[in-house]
Amino acid sequence: LFLMTILLLCAHQVRAATPIYAPPDLAQLLEEGMTNNNEITSLEQELASQKDLIPFAGSLEDPRLGFGAINVPIDTFSFDQEPMTQKVVFLAQKFPWFGKLSLREQRQATIANRQFWLLHAKRFELARQIAVAYYELGYVERGLEINEHLSELVEQLRKVAESRYETGQGIQQDVLEAHVELTKLIDERVSLERERRTLEDRINEMLNRNQFTAVTPPGRLSYPGLKLEVKTLQEESLKHNPQLGVRQAEVDQAGFEIDLAKKDYWPDMDLAASYGQRQKDFTGRNLPDFFSVSVTVNIPLWFKTRQDKKLSATQKRQKAAIHSYRNLAETLPHQVNARVTDINKFQENYGVYTEALIPQAEQWAKSTLAAYQVGELEFDTMIRAQLQTLRLELQSDRYLYNIYQKRAELEELLGGPVQP
Repeated sequence: LFLMTILLLCAHQVRAATPIYAPPDLAQLLEEGMTNNNEITSLEQELASQKDLIPFAGSLEDPRLGFGAINVPIDTFSFDQEPMTQKVVFLAQKFPWFGKLSLREQRQATIANRQFWLLHAKRFELARQIAVAYYELGYVERGLEINEHLSELVEQLRKVAESRYETGQGIQQDVLEAHVELTKLIDERVSLERERRTLEDRINEMLNRNQFTAVTPPGRLSYPGLKLEVKTLQEESLKHNPQLGVRQAEVDQAGFEIDLAKKDYWPDMDLAASYGQRQKDFTGRNLPDFFSVSVTVNIPLWFKTRQDKKLSATQKRQKAAIHSYRNLAETLPHQVNARVTDINKFQENYGVYTEALIPQAEQWAKSTLAAYQVGELEFDTMIRAQLQTLRLELQSDRYLYNIYQKRAELEELLGGPVQP
């Protein structure tokens, strides 16, 4: 009962809050996914099924009620010819060896616990997949904005180049180069629009929407400035990682199966009570009825091919579950460290771009434009400087969205949101 209560509370807690950090728009998508995703719903129903089986596993089998007739003479089939002829009713009940029912109930509880962790893990996996696609959609949308700005800029520069060419101050090569850049930007826009639709389709699929619905991309994200302690996060992952919870439940289940296999060396008991009713004999004499009680036990005579093999199999299953648990427990800290390293490096990259590269590129772009307007600089150098400034802004956004994506991956490993 205690375990079932914990499962119910945990399940409520998982549904009540988003599994990972999410801004409002993403939180709404996550909530929709947790509610509508068919795989999540399937796992929830399976968990409810496994919890219902807990009291069933710890209960006795149904008693057996039977009716019959014994010692009936076949020459007359008369019930008053022979004194031992009886009409019998019996009741039988099977009792497993002491402790088996409790072990079966505990084993079923661990199966339900494993199912809970599977559901928990799937929620985090789905949340991470939605978040990564959502942030990628934000980057693609930002790419489209930059593409539009670049197109407007190149179009303005094309007009300047044409004006200079018409007045004899420029060359036709500058005009042609501007047309080439515009065509390249058109091709880039088409690719970005296709990628945006692909990401929206992927999100719609994960949310199990009946028809396509446009997804609002994230606006300008703030720099999170995460300060992460690897050791603390590694310890947290070993406590709360849902996949580790699944494997721990498998180890616990194997332990109960070993205990049950050991109990199989002891016999189960089948208790039966019967009442035999006799009629008066042919002389009219009243014959007393009979009451009988019996206990039947199974004899584990073939234990070498049955009980021994079953015990050996369950012990090997437990060793396999332990190795699976240890493998994840040993690799999990490295996975956490890798995500933390990625986040820290992306934050460093973002700082370099926003604090140094972009300001320097903006100054270079202004100076090249001024130099080109007075005929002191070639067109290709000037336009390359203008394009690079916006490209650098897009790359800085790439690093910012990478930070949020890696944060979602880290939170899946931790089994909860990262506290800034």
